[in-house]
Amino acid sequence: MGSRAVGGEGSERPPDDSVSESVGEESRRFTREQLCTIVATASINFSSMICYSILGPFFPSEAEKKGASNTIVGLIFGCFALFNFLASLILGNYLSQIGAKFMFVAGMFVSGCVTILFGMLDKVPSGPMFISFCFLVRAMDAISFAAAITASFSILAKAFPTNIATVLGSLEIFTGLGLVLGPPLGGFLYQSFGYEVPFITLGCIVLALVPVNMCILPKYDSTPRKESFRKLILLPKVIILCLTIFSLSACLGFLDPTMSLFILKKFKLSAGYVGLVFLGLALSYSLSSPLLGLLSDKLPYIRKWLLIFGGLMTAVCFFMLGPAPVLHIESQLWMFVLVLVLVGFSLGMSAIPVFPEILQCAYENGFEEGLSLLGLVSGLFNAMWSLGAFVGPILGGFLNEELGFEWAAAIQGGWPLLSGLATVLFYIIEATRKSSSSSLQNPPGDNEERTRLMGNET
Repeated sequence: MGSRAVGGEGSERPPDDSVSESVGEESRRFTREQLCTIVATASINFSSMICYSILGPFFPSEAEKKGASNTIVGLIFGCFALFNFLASLILGNYLSQIGAKFMFVAGMFVSGCVTILFGMLDKVPSGPMFISFCFLVRAMDAISFAAAITASFSILAKAFPTNIATVLGSLEIFTGLGLVLGPPLGGFLYQSFGYEVPFITLGCIVLALVPVNMCILPKYDSTPRKESFRKLILLPKVIILCLTIFSLSACLGFLDPTMSLFILKKFKLSAGYVGLVFLGLALSYSLSSPLLGLLSDKLPYIRKWLLIFGGLMTAVCFFMLGPAPVLHIESQLWMFVLVLVLVGFSLGMSAIPVFPEILQCAYENGFEEGLSLLGLVSGLFNAMWSLGAFVGPILGGFLNEELGFEWAAAIQGGWPLLSGLATVLFYIIEATRKSSSSSLQNPPGDNEERTRLMGNET
């Protein structure tokens, strides 16, 4: 790739004005393969998020009409995440054998078909039959989603080895667009045409993108290698980063089955306006992500500060989302939207640096660069995100039913608080260990002795 060439052999050549100018121009341009990769991954980011987010404004209330309680609705959301978690771990291990492009395209195709199937669930009889089919269709959607996203992350890291955080952050614009357009579009189509139309429309759009991606997505092959997943997951830094991923996803997952119901009851808004409230979080996340990704690549040393402050800020925001009853503050719509905006920004602060940090940690601990490792890391990232998305809705649905949204949101904020404090503790221990290690390698007495000998020689 052009970006790798700049940092590789070209940087060791003697300085020459014409060569340095051409290299500089090349570094500022994407190759055709890289542009096609961006277009393809942008399409999966956008389509997967818009299909995922259309459920928020109307599915919880629709499921209640079909006999599903808040806890069951949470389990339906969580089922998607559980199967996504399992599929990501398995598919990440076998990415180099299956092939990244095939996994990407096949996942997108199945996702489009399953989205259409989800639109047919209103024809299923209420009660256990409806709930069972919801679980089945969500499980199929989860596996296809895991395949496409795991392959997408690996392809991006292969195509952009030196600026992966910047590219990931920029592509989060399309993730944010999907999250932004999904709720209001889903609410509008649901109010105008009923339950089926939102899913059939979006499913057909996803299927239409499949042949386009088959044509434009480059094929990235690699020699199959079996990296140790166990070795990666047991690295202390990777454990902390996995906790960060889990905490962010659990917080977002909590909002899926609970926030729309809270807005409907508290602020008496229609389903269409509920979708607009979701814009606060999605817009702030998508607009801040490119800048945070650029900072993460240009200034790698600030990643730890982004992780720390992002986690702590998310915890405070969730405490204020209700707000927590202990504060004795009356919830108002403008304040609720403002807190959602801050949640979106703080989530970006923590989420964007995680992937490059795991990759850097793997390289520092002897893992070989290649598609096999990228599949492992992307599978791990997606799996931890899915685990949080499994725990978040289930715990959120239960707490919302037992304690109300205000206390449930405050308790959910404990996850990012825990990850933020754990990150602080890890980096303090790491800095102390490096300091003691350097002092052992260069004792003060040795420096003084060396200085005295040099003085005697002169």
